[in-house]
Amino acid sequence: MTNILLTGSSRGIGAAIAATLSTQAGIRLIGHGTKSGISADFSDPAAPRRLWDQALAELGQIDVLINNAGVFEDNPIDLSDDDWVDGWERTMRINLTASAELCRFAVRHWQERSSGGRIVNVASRAAYRGDSPKHWHYAASKAGMVAMTKSIARGYAAENILAFAVCPGFTMTGMAEEYLSSRGGEKLLADIPLGRVADPAEVANAVQYLATQAPPSMTGAVIDVNGASYVR
Repeated sequence: MTNILLTGSSRGIGAAIAATLSTQAGIRLIGHGTKSGISADFSDPAAPRRLWDQALAELGQIDVLINNAGVFEDNPIDLSDDDWVDGWERTMRINLTASAELCRFAVRHWQERSSGGRIVNVASRAAYRGDSPKHWHYAASKAGMVAMTKSIARGYAAENILAFAVCPGFTMTGMAEEYLSSRGGEKLLADIPLGRVADPAEVANAVQYLATQAPPSMTGAVIDVNGASYVR
């Protein structure tokens, strides 16, 4: 039995990951969300520890951590200094710091058990390509997530602790639909050679593969799911 903790499981990509994993035999999944699963608001610095402890109490052990929870909020530079910094710090706290804390709890858990484990971090194309002038903080948080993933992979591979990342481009979640319409959908789609945004199930399939099937030698890998809108 593989025990998995998935953050941000209540909608969009997270809900698609949960649905994909639920079809696979031998998996026990605990989801987290602000409205479903184990409730935890990552804007609260105490939330990651509470979530981890509750999930661990319910599962007994955690074999795979999938960090998917995140926010995508405007933070234009013409805000007041205090408001801009507040926006920056809120996104970093939710998107990066909470994920880092959960990764740390997971690594220490696996070290104590000498068991090994897997981390899959859902980052973004923005980690490599950047994002809009209103979203410096979002791109920086996702770049940090990729760098953290690679650091974990390099640091703990000898202990069979593996780390992977997935970098979606635009994905047809409610959040993406809003963004597409606000930015001029046709123009934005013209920048995607595939001619469409990703379906959440496509991202979920990549996450499921890394969480349960990818060979250990792939540790540190980042899988892009962006319709060739950014290639490395």
